[in-house]
This record gives sequence, structure tokens and C-alpha cells, in this order.
Amino acid sequence: MLQRVQPRVENPRYGQLIIGPPGSGKTTYCNEAYKFYKELGRQVGVVNLDPGNDNMSYQPVVNVMELITVEDCMEHLQLGPNGALMHCAEYLEQHFEDWLLPALRKLSATHNYFLFDCPGQVELYTHHNAMARVFERLEQERYNLVTVNLIDSHYCSEPAKFIATLLMALNAMMRMSLPHVNVLSKADLLRKHESKLHFNVDYYTDVLDLKYLLEKLDDDPTMRKYQKLNEAICSMVEDYALVSFKLLDAFSTDSMLRLRNHIDKANGYVYKAGEEQTVNSLLACAVGAETEAMRQQRDIEPYTKQQ
Repeated sequence: MLQRVQPRVENPRYGQLIIGPPGSGKTTYCNEAYKFYKELGRQVGVVNLDPGNDNMSYQPVVNVMELITVEDCMEHLQLGPNGALMHCAEYLEQHFEDWLLPALRKLSATHNYFLFDCPGQVELYTHHNAMARVFERLEQERYNLVTVNLIDSHYCSEPAKFIATLLMALNAMMRMSLPHVNVLSKADLLRKHESKLHFNVDYYTDVLDLKYLLEKLDDDPTMRKYQKLNEAICSMVEDYALVSFKLLDAFSTDSMLRLRNHIDKANGYVYKAGEEQTVNSLLACAVGAETEAMRQQRDIEPYTKQQ
């Protein structure tokens, strides 16, 4: 069946949707990524979509707190923190056309790459639809988006938490229906806590045979009664075979470069004439042509070997 070819966008716009649980380093990443991409020569800006973000270390080009804040919702609507955040997400969706979209359009002459700092309540991406609909509208406006899901790497040290992380990541991937890069943040701390890991780091990044992780859960008496539930979750994650992780130290240029390659491949920036223009560079990023030994040396060892 013939399909209509979409017209080429002359001035394409790109975006990273930075999501993840509270404390996973979203705002820190946005700040460091802004400086990093600025040095690469990209026309980058940070958009704060978190109405409860009082500790921004960057200057946003668009700030949802000028539209609505969690504190105001709690005070005037008598809502708790979670309810207020959900109300803010719904309010942002309702005012996409008359507030967010005009604000972004004003930046079209000076910015074409955006880092969207999103709220940290995971239910907004796993059980609620407001943020997903906001992202869908951005796609309709021809933003080439990728979801960057930041998860604290310390969850690797506890099997139960890591399984919960896998379920959350898979749920978000299925519901968001966008290119997706899962990231274990604060990876520089893995070197200090490597002794607490039951397996090598690549076991967690590649999400290898999860039956070994289930065996570790059986060692915990409090988890034995959930054995069948955990087995079902692991089986589902393995059946979909979608979840894997990249390691990130946001303060390391090499680490940011490696993550940039994955993100550029996911949102299509690699195919744009940018800072990488040679055929070899494009192929290396697009195809991921490297040996397993090279991957280990560049992706894993910097976070595990003692300096």
C-alpha cells in the first residue's frame, strides 16, 4: 500500500525529554548537557517542564513555573504534592496551544535543539496520559524527540529495586511510544560500590539472563512470597527484549560524548549536517560498528576500574 511521503523539514528541531525518578540527576544532567552541547556549537536551550523545580542550576528559555507551580496548586486547590503535580501536568496540556507552543515558536530563529527537564513523578509516564499527550503534540509540530530516562545506578546493588526499575522502564517505553534511551546515572559512583553488585556491570546494562537475579531474590526471606510475581515481571521484560541501559557520568566529557552518539542516533540528529560530517563518523554512530572488546573498554571499564 502506498503511503504519503512527509515533506522534508528545512529547519528540523530536536529535543530530549529528560524523565526519571526524583533524585536521578535530571536537572544536573540538563545543566551539564546544556554546556556540553553549547560547546559543540548546537543552538541549544533548556525548557523546564517541572512545576516543582525550585533548584535549577541553569537558565531556562521556557519555564512552566511562569504558568503554574506545585506550591500554588497545593495552596489554592488543597491538593497533596502528587495530586498537585498531576494537576499541573493536565494544566500544561490544556495550555499547550496558547502558552507552550507560542513560547517555543518565539525561539525558532535562535534555537533548534531543546532539553526538556520533565517532572520526576514516575506515575506521569507510567499511569497518566497528560505528559504523553504534550509530547505527542510536540511530535506533530515536527520536533524530533527522544526520551532519556535517567535512573540512579545505585539500584543495581539491590535485585528487588533493579527489577522494579526494569518494569518502570518498560512501562514508560510502551506508553510513550517514542525513541527511548535508558540511562544509569551517577555511574562514576559504581566504582565505590562495585563490591555490592552481584554481577558484572554489563549484566545490568545489557539486562542479561534475569533468572540469576531471581535466585538472589530467593535469598531474601521477605521476597520469597513474591516469587511468582517477580518471575512474571522478569519473563515479561525478557519477552519484550526492549530494555537496556547506557552508563553516564554527567561530569565526564567522554561519557557525555558516548551518550550523545546514542541519543543522536535515536532522534535522527546524526543524519543532519552538524558537528560530525564524515561518512565514517556517521556510520560509526548510526550502525554502532565496534567490537565487544572496544565496547567494554569504552562503555564499562571507565566506571569500574580503579583510577
